[in-house]
Amino acid sequence: MHHHHQNLGEAALAGMMPPYEQAPMFEPPRPRFIFRMPRVVPNQKSKFESDELFRRLSRESEVRYTGYRERAIDERRMRFVTDCRKGYAELSFLASGTNLQLYFNANHNPYATEQECDFEKERNKVHLRSSFIMNGVCVRFRGWVDLERLDGVACLEYDEGRAQVEDAQLNEQIESHNRRMAESKRMYAPTPPEEQMVPHPRPLPCMAPETMSNPPIRWLSFE
Repeated sequence: MHHHHQNLGEAALAGMMPPYEQAPMFEPPRPRFIFRMPRVVPNQKSKFESDELFRRLSRESEVRYTGYRERAIDERRMRFVTDCRKGYAELSFLASGTNLQLYFNANHNPYATEQECDFEKERNKVHLRSSFIMNGVCVRFRGWVDLERLDGVACLEYDEGRAQVEDAQLNEQIESHNRRMAESKRMYAPTPPEEQMVPHPRPLPCMAPETMSNPPIRWLSFE
């Protein structure tokens, strides 16, 4: 009886264990290819010209400094100048309510062809330029802000030069991803079963060739 209970316990334990013999342990794990979200859309210029938001921002309109709204105007003027010299500024297009966090070289880049933060161009104003990617399109902010009122005029322009660079990187990214996917499909494609070659029976010396194609039927008796 003891042996009988031991067999029942082993059977129950075997039923609780997962069927490892059914898992395809011989199959190697397939690599995972992560496709990074593209920085730009495929046709940037077309979107810039057709998108309603870009069409509105491409026209010169009023902008205003939005940083430190709870502070007094004198402190806000000082902080705005300080932020600009550090290389950033918070501005908003009033007509559309579009808020931007701009970054520029703040005159620290000696190789820049044009100053992106220029306090010398016009008295009591700062002229700003900043390039960035907005909604998948390379654009450039261009405008000025009055240092007393903390408002001014600006617009967004399509950045053709940077768009070409981003387009080239996007195409390279897509081609690289497609190559890796194609290589993965070739590497891990199921191998078609080989055709089973049925050996043709060799004719016996006592058998004629025609008897090989139509062998005689033999009836078996079970009596």
